[in-house]
Amino acid sequence: MPRVHHRIDYVEFPATDIPATKQFYSEVFGWKFTDYGPDYVAFVDGQLDGGFAKVKSPVSRGPLIIFYSSRLEETQSAVLAHGGKISKKIFSFPGGRRFHFLDPNANELAVWSE
Repeated sequence: MPRVHHRIDYVEFPATDIPATKQFYSEVFGWKFTDYGPDYVAFVDGQLDGGFAKVKSPVSRGPLIIFYSSRLEETQSAVLAHGGKISKKIFSFPGGRRFHFLDPNANELAVWSE
């Protein structure tokens, strides 16, 4: 499925136990997984892609909603120009680059690009 500029593209959940998380979601919902080391696993549920990032203890925030952008730096500039704050500068990961930001309500979201 082609990526669409400025649309929600990925959801990332925190997880304290990656193996138990994989077992739960594969058995209950039939999700398929791809491991990216011991601290990250991606999933496909047939409609939406997402992942689980290893955390040391349960966190109070919910999943990380990730938008796609075909022009990452321009999107980052627009976030800043309209009152958002960068919480993680652009960084590389297997498959692309992304940054995190806080919206005016302090919700953390992210934007990625190939």
